[in-house]
Amino acid sequence: MVKHQPLQVYERQLCLSCLTGIYGCRWKRYQRSHDDTTKWECLWTFILFCTFSLLLVWFYFWWEAHNDYSEFNWFLYNRSGEWSDGTIPILATTAAGFTYIAFLMILALCHVAVGQQLNLHWLHKIGVTVALLATIIGVISVTQMWGEEWDVVWISLQATGPFLQIGALAATTALAWLVAGQVARGEKTRFQMMVLLIYLSVLLTLYFIPLSITSPCIMERGSLKAAPAIIGHQGAPMLAPENTLLSFNRALQRNVSGLEADVTISLDGVPFLMRDRTLRRTTNVRRVFPERQYEDASLFNWTDLSSLNAGQWFLKDDPFWTVQYMSVSERWSVGNQTLCSLEQMLELAAKSKSSAVFTLRRPPPNHPHHHDWVNLTLDTVLRSGIPQRQVMWTVDSNREMVRQVAPGLQQTSVQKLPLNTLHHKDISRVLLRYNQASVQDVRLYNENNISLTLYSVNAPWLYSLLWCSGVSSVSSEAPQVLRKVHYPLWLMTPDEYCLIWISTDLISFAVVLGIFIFQKWRMSGMRSYNPEQIMLSAAVRRSSRDVNIMKEKLIFSGQPQ
Repeated sequence: MVKHQPLQVYERQLCLSCLTGIYGCRWKRYQRSHDDTTKWECLWTFILFCTFSLLLVWFYFWWEAHNDYSEFNWFLYNRSGEWSDGTIPILATTAAGFTYIAFLMILALCHVAVGQQLNLHWLHKIGVTVALLATIIGVISVTQMWGEEWDVVWISLQATGPFLQIGALAATTALAWLVAGQVARGEKTRFQMMVLLIYLSVLLTLYFIPLSITSPCIMERGSLKAAPAIIGHQGAPMLAPENTLLSFNRALQRNVSGLEADVTISLDGVPFLMRDRTLRRTTNVRRVFPERQYEDASLFNWTDLSSLNAGQWFLKDDPFWTVQYMSVSERWSVGNQTLCSLEQMLELAAKSKSSAVFTLRRPPPNHPHHHDWVNLTLDTVLRSGIPQRQVMWTVDSNREMVRQVAPGLQQTSVQKLPLNTLHHKDISRVLLRYNQASVQDVRLYNENNISLTLYSVNAPWLYSLLWCSGVSSVSSEAPQVLRKVHYPLWLMTPDEYCLIWISTDLISFAVVLGIFIFQKWRMSGMRSYNPEQIMLSAAVRRSSRDVNIMKEKLIFSGQPQ
């Protein structure tokens, strides 16, 4: 008599093969394992999780820094001397790296779900290491070169915090299936308690984190003030070359309330509009005056400056990817722009009854007007014929003299000064970067009748946030974008937010509780089967024409009786 073991039939599990094959190059059935993951592989899983978390923050940073892409490119230009859009390679590599690491994270979670041993392939380990080191280097570089931009993360959380909390809670709730499975399958009580404690700590934190979320957009709708006035910084530099008459006209066509520019003094004492120290980026000085292309812009006289073209660079570099949408006549107009003087801008502002604000750069020490630069600028303002009340005077040097000569000018500070200092200097306006004024500062300035203008505000989410904060005006390089924002992107009352918060927490708690109960019932049911039943249930025959199967050889055991 011969004893037979039942014929066992194994199906090709394509999903499981792809899962273990892509993650650890284990494509064969015999290569898989349900053993516990080694400590070394647990360490790599932890490194993978840290890389994913860091890349998530890095990706979020660059997503919200969209408001300041032009500022970043300008920083790069000042360091390298050549204009290029540095955000493109950063965004491309960040998106690729985040997608790759997120994919590995999903595969790792799937391994945990099906009870497979984690065994990351060495090629993926190299990829994770490269992604981690590249992200760390990027964070350090941005911190050293552009450190103040990290403030955008904390500011943006006021606009995205409530929604990020709901998204994080939804993801954590979905992970309950994996956690409950691990707890139910676990054989060690210490392991079960540790997993359960970590998960519940994260879950409870997300439940109560709205207590620390503050946003000016959580307010009574009746308290919303008028939309902030929009000042065109350098005109509308996304639609026309910056600091040109065409750019200012394009901004006025978008119904801006004011014009803002950067002013430099020429060699013969003419204030003109120029942001850079040299003329290389925004003019054809390389072709007209090649031997002087690296000289300070203030060392050129107005005659030479007037002969330069200030529009061809815009068509060539296309800094905001807007040239393709221009007609032939618009391109011709852009390509024939010249440098604009301060007087021309002020005359345009006076004609359109718009306010004018400008920042003035003092000429270098070897400049003939190094000492009387303020007087020259003030004479230009008075000669232009613009009403004094329409001009925001930001120059702090010789402010007392300016106030005596032109008492109607709106004295404006570009520094965050104490209220008593502002009142003592008779300053009624403050011009700051948007990260230098908190919601409390805005409220304090409003209560003391000090008008606050923040720059540069280009993204609708930031404009909406400042609108809810009560800011009176913003300076923008994208007035055509902000003019489309007719109401804050989102606004809810405290009662509405509280209702959403509590409802989300209750739904999450119910789902998590249901998952844990179901997983415990499912696992207890599986334990009720004995090995013989499981073996017999696996011995079901199927037609080879329907599915590809692999049969083990018939094993004979025992001795003849």
